[in-house]
Amino acid sequence: MEEAKGVVKHILLAKFKDDIPSDKIERVIKGYANLVNLIEPMKAFHWGKDVSAENMHQGFTHVFESTFESMEGVAEYVAHPAHVEFANEFLPCLEKVVVIDYKPTTVCL
Repeated sequence: MEEAKGVVKHILLAKFKDDIPSDKIERVIKGYANLVNLIEPMKAFHWGKDVSAENMHQGFTHVFESTFESMEGVAEYVAHPAHVEFANEFLPCLEKVVVIDYKPTTVCL
């Protein structure tokens, strides 16, 4: 299956619930970042908070980006016990979430 080969970016946009304390948010973000050490197909992890001047964030405050070598790697990550355990702690903290997986395309001009 040729489509499954190649780098895949896993993007998660999140808005934490207003009543989640900042120390809890910090703790779950550290837990998310640690998954790269526990799940072999997860090759990189980056995160940040919205800083856009365009105000088009639709309430989302955080973005999380994970890099995988293939769609099979994403599937392995999703089913991995460490991810499942993390998701059971993380998802209840969120008011809104969007997840998108995509294969980056380089544009040559």
